[in-house]
Amino acid sequence: MSAATVLLADDHSAIRGGLRMILESIGGFTVVGEAADGAGAVRMARALRPDVVLMDLRMPGMDGIAATAEITGEGLAAVLVLTTFDIDEYVFAALRAGAAGFLLKSVEPAELVRAVQSVADGDSVLSPEVTGRLISAFVQSPAAAPAAATGAGAGAGTGTMPAESLTAREEAVLACIGEGLSNQQISRRLGIAETTVKTHVSRVLAKLGVSSRVQAAIAFRGRG
Repeated sequence: MSAATVLLADDHSAIRGGLRMILESIGGFTVVGEAADGAGAVRMARALRPDVVLMDLRMPGMDGIAATAEITGEGLAAVLVLTTFDIDEYVFAALRAGAAGFLLKSVEPAELVRAVQSVADGDSVLSPEVTGRLISAFVQSPAAAPAAATGAGAGAGTGTMPAESLTAREEAVLACIGEGLSNQQISRRLGIAETTVKTHVSRVLAKLGVSSRVQAAIAFRGRG
């Protein structure tokens, strides 16, 4: 299996260099490009079609949130946000833009590698520091759920469909997503092939009107 390809977007060259070293030497990924701002990240994502864009949020010109929205909106790559800020408004905005995950820059190298691989495999990642706070905010404040849970351009009102719109198998997959299980873990739990899991996940996201597994997990928790 070929190494997953990664595009780095951060306005600090030293940070990009450190990330490249970690990803290529420890993780075995191929870094196909580096961008110093959001506009550059969008241009390079269009040209290079990486598997994952590792995106900083605060950059000059077009910021990481706007860049994430364009990249995910065009289906160019999965975006994993890596930032020094765990402020709720940044987390919510990144998820609305379609980010597949959110990590702090204080993350350990091994955890970063695992997160990038998970996103490349179609899973989602959320920093433990913000997970509980995020889910709590959505469950306790239903009024905020539509904006944050539906994702950019979802246009699905509350971001959920009636329960009966999901098949029994899709409901089981959604429950697993709500627990934060990866595709591999869902495969083992439900006794189905990982490729089948990916198909079910895609259908669940489409029926819920959301663009990421994180948003699906939030929608699932909100239904409870």
